Amino acid sequence: MRLKIENIKENPVNLLRRAGYAFQRREQDEMSFIRPMARSGYPRFHMYAHLEGLALVINFHLDQKKETYGQGTRHHGEYEDEGALQTEAQRIQKLLV
Repeated sequence: MRLKIENIKENPVNLLRRAGYAFQRREQDEMSFIRPMARSGYPRFHMYAHLEGLALVINFHLDQKKETYGQGTRHHGEYEDEGALQTEAQRIQKLLV
């Protein structure tokens, strides 16, 4: 799911921390954040965010469980714009706008 928050007035890391997300890492211009929904770490919301001028662009999905790699690699993520992702998008927009 993709969100664009226009005219942010503070550091994106601080904004997303306030929304309950923990910073993971930065790769070039892209920042990675997570918000676990259980103590085990999964399921969790996982987002990538970057700035476009004064706008914060967020792409996020729901990881149902830890990815498995190897033969028959699977990511176990949900990307549809409905259900839990839609509810989370509305929550983020209320907090950041």
